[in-house]
Amino acid sequence: MSLTINHQTNDISNATGTILVNGVAVGGDNTPPPHIGNRGLFGGGDGSSNVIQYITIATTGNATDFGDLTVGRAALSGCYGGGRGVFSGGVGGDYENTIDYVTVSTTGNATDFGNLTVATRYTASVSSATRGVISLGDGSGGTINNIDYITIATAGNATDFGDSTITTTQHAGAGSGVRGLFSGGEAPSRSNVIEYITIDTTGNATDFGDMTSVRNTHAGCANQTRALFGGGNDGGRTNSIEYVTIATAGNGTDFGDLVSARSQVAALASVTRGVFAGGYAFPGGAQNIIEYVTIDTTGNTTDFGDLLATEYDFAGLSGT
Repeated sequence: MSLTINHQTNDISNATGTILVNGVAVGGDNTPPPHIGNRGLFGGGDGSSNVIQYITIATTGNATDFGDLTVGRAALSGCYGGGRGVFSGGVGGDYENTIDYVTVSTTGNATDFGNLTVATRYTASVSSATRGVISLGDGSGGTINNIDYITIATAGNATDFGDSTITTTQHAGAGSGVRGLFSGGEAPSRSNVIEYITIDTTGNATDFGDMTSVRNTHAGCANQTRALFGGGNDGGRTNSIEYVTIATAGNGTDFGDLVSARSQVAALASVTRGVFAGGYAFPGGAQNIIEYVTIDTTGNTTDFGDLLATEYDFAGLSGT
């Protein structure tokens, strides 16, 4: 087998096109990077739903039942690493500090993982192969700027990571597996701020740039190079999707449009596709639509299929 070695970056590619970064396959032949995968999971939702459902991102079709969360809740977030999908925070009967996990490659109910440092809803999550980082939202004490982290392979309570640049809730997370971005939210008015962290370190967030408009209750997803932020409320429900190049700080650029304007959507991604689902339209109420885009191009979404039921304020993640 022939190998090409980049001595400046320590990246190696073989004859099949697989790329290794520090020994981890991250693309070339569409091998998923370690923080996302080809199976997409949606969990929770309004009405304290405990439902987890899944799709195969490379195909199209309706979602299928996966199992149940340990606690039914809405306004939670999800991330993935090392075979595990993790759902964090939310609100059910009360604000939740619950973290639970599933093995993405199988189906079944979630297992308790531990607790966040503060019980909050509208969390936003990013991850690497080994670590999940959760930017907290608002709880009984109001909105906070705390960022937590967990080691995904080891169940236990979250640890303080650092602080956001702004105190916000109803924001979105997306990351490359190395760098995590948090965008927008309510701080206390709608924000267009994008900030970033390096996932496998700790410390406070740093300013990245601005979205094209202020928005909250939107959703983010990313492959290893580009992050997309779509839907939400910018003074009214919006169908706008915008993107940034994760490695390069800067402002968002228009990508295209969702099929309809709605807030409280969920999103997830594979190497090639970004998927947006559900949400709340006005008029129209809760939606069950699933739609997708090709991340490394620009353009409007294409129909993918339907959720098991109409849903909003729920979480998306992907893995293998």
